[in-house]
Amino acid sequence: MKIRLAFASLSLAALALAACGGRPAVVPATEPAPVSARVAVAERAATERRTELAGTVAAERSTAVSSRVMALVTAVPVALGDEVRAGQTLVAIDPTAAEGQVAQARGALAQAEAALTLARRNHERFQALAATRSASELEVDLARMQLEQAEGAVEQARGAVAAASSVARESRVVAPFAGRVSARLVEVGDLAAPGRPLVMIESRGGRRLVVAVPETLAGGAALAPGAPIAVTLDAQPTLGELAGRVAEISPGPDPVTHAYTVKIDLPLDPGVAVPAGAAGRAHVPAGERATVRVPREALIESGGLTLVVVRDDAGRAQSRVVTVGAAAADGRVEILSGLAGGESVALGLAVAPAAGARFEVVP
Repeated sequence: MKIRLAFASLSLAALALAACGGRPAVVPATEPAPVSARVAVAERAATERRTELAGTVAAERSTAVSSRVMALVTAVPVALGDEVRAGQTLVAIDPTAAEGQVAQARGALAQAEAALTLARRNHERFQALAATRSASELEVDLARMQLEQAEGAVEQARGAVAAASSVARESRVVAPFAGRVSARLVEVGDLAAPGRPLVMIESRGGRRLVVAVPETLAGGAALAPGAPIAVTLDAQPTLGELAGRVAEISPGPDPVTHAYTVKIDLPLDPGVAVPAGAAGRAHVPAGERATVRVPREALIESGGLTLVVVRDDAGRAQSRVVTVGAAAADGRVEILSGLAGGESVALGLAVAPAAGARFEVVP
């Protein structure tokens, strides 16, 4: 019985559809909800084109302190990171060998001075004998030669004493300027040798960014000594762009990397501490380029995309996917792609409206 009723219902539905010509009813399309917003014109502007170069922060003054004495290290009274003043002892070296050299040099000086005294008296005797024709000219000349040799030996011995005393003073390795210990390379019991770095010292104030500049950028006015260059520090973004200035540039490129070494002075406040070795970036001017800018409030973030709503000539809203570049100081942002400039863009929208929605401009 139920099967017969269902078949009858289907039959009636088929007859009703046939009576209507076999076509379903058409539902009229709904108009997208209109949108109201303030607008701004995407402006075309010429922006300075800059090339970003990575670099490393270095101290304005840095040196490796060493000694001219070969002896054992007896004390290292400073630690890594210590503040030191000019003339402060950094490393103490066993002075026994140096003091022995000084004693030997002084003994040689005493012998030379005694020989000089004897040579001077002999020269005076031969001069007196020559006045009475009791000595020949040859004997007088030999006495004069011995006197001059003795005088030269004394000068040589005095120089040896000065050199030995200078080396003896190297038993105390001192800081050449006020700064901070950046590396401690020896410990008590190590052997100090001439030319071997013992302690690294860097100035506390004054920092420079050292960058390698390709040959294609070097040589222009933008990298001349004294030229301004914007610098940013990776670890301290709150400082913003620093107005650096070119301090030095190498006279030629490195034969391996074919890049010039450029040192840029950083204008840091006394209270700002930037350690040597920190990463930074120099933004080198490289001409101008045409860009498009819009207010930041024109951007809409949706699904990982950045959108801008444009009011077309028919007064309808159209969404554009854009690529955003750097932000300007006036609150506008650079649009790298998606806009050609001159479009009317909506401001302050939280979400993008439906495509083709009527766009009403509000003041």
